Amino acid sequence: MPKLTVASESFRLAEVFTISRGSRTEAKVITVRATEGDQTGWGECVPYARYGESLESVAAEIEGLPEDITRATLQEALSAGAARNAVDCALWDLEASKAGRRVWEMLDLPAPVPMITAYTLSLASPEEMERSAAKHAHRPLLKIKLGTPDDMARLEAVRRGAPTSKIIVDANEGWTAEVYADLAPHLVRLGVQLVEQPLPAGRDDMLAEIERPLPVCADESCHDRASLPDLKGKYDVINIKLDKTGGLTEALELRKAARAEGYGIMVGCMVGTSLAMAPAVIVAQGARVVDLDGPLLLAEDRPEPLHYDAEGVHPPLRALWG
Repeated sequence: MPKLTVASESFRLAEVFTISRGSRTEAKVITVRATEGDQTGWGECVPYARYGESLESVAAEIEGLPEDITRATLQEALSAGAARNAVDCALWDLEASKAGRRVWEMLDLPAPVPMITAYTLSLASPEEMERSAAKHAHRPLLKIKLGTPDDMARLEAVRRGAPTSKIIVDANEGWTAEVYADLAPHLVRLGVQLVEQPLPAGRDDMLAEIERPLPVCADESCHDRASLPDLKGKYDVINIKLDKTGGLTEALELRKAARAEGYGIMVGCMVGTSLAMAPAVIVAQGARVVDLDGPLLLAEDRPEPLHYDAEGVHPPLRALWG
């Protein structure tokens, strides 16, 4: 049986990262190693205070697992969330190492290919966001964190700075139905491709009643397959994040179920390292929107990090994961 070890680690960000809920200067993560004999697999998660998680609570969940835990029994032992994600991905990595195969081969999936990823612009003044957009105007897809009373000025500024980039907007639950209805025509006018979670989770029923002139994506409202029934008629796309699904295992099942119900797929991330993004690259294959830019926001990363270039984010090397 694999032996699990847990560590809290932090990685400096290249610059301060701000969303409507606050700012950070480092990515604080939990790293799990699963060791069996001379084989080791590892995984990473980012605890999210929005869901009542902390580094300490997630570490305690993992340390409380039975010694004979397997990937199958893990799905019942822990609920969807960061702790299960790190362990699930570590166990997948261990299984691949023991088998001498890549994870996608074990899943009978085609080898992953590079995918264009969004690059997130931190929330700042319109002037700062315009400068940031101009700096990254070569990127084909920009993501803007909004959710404040001054969003139109920021959006206009970003469009000036990056006139040809596609734009997606993440309101992080920061709008009311009235604010979204007022903003929607302007989002369309400025070429926004998609809006993430405009209303707070649990208070988003109005999305089924108001016009949706551009695709609306469920983020905080969608965790795993159990979330899907409540999204009907309100959302067009779901954002799959492994820290919400509780790992690669459930993420793949959620993708399958969501596609069967007609939802578009977005694959997103928390601010973490290449180790956290690596399993998500598998889920991101064929997705409508890919948002796996965590490592691009870091000043320091894991050894053998993911490779990013004009083609997008590339699949992980075996030395990193999977």
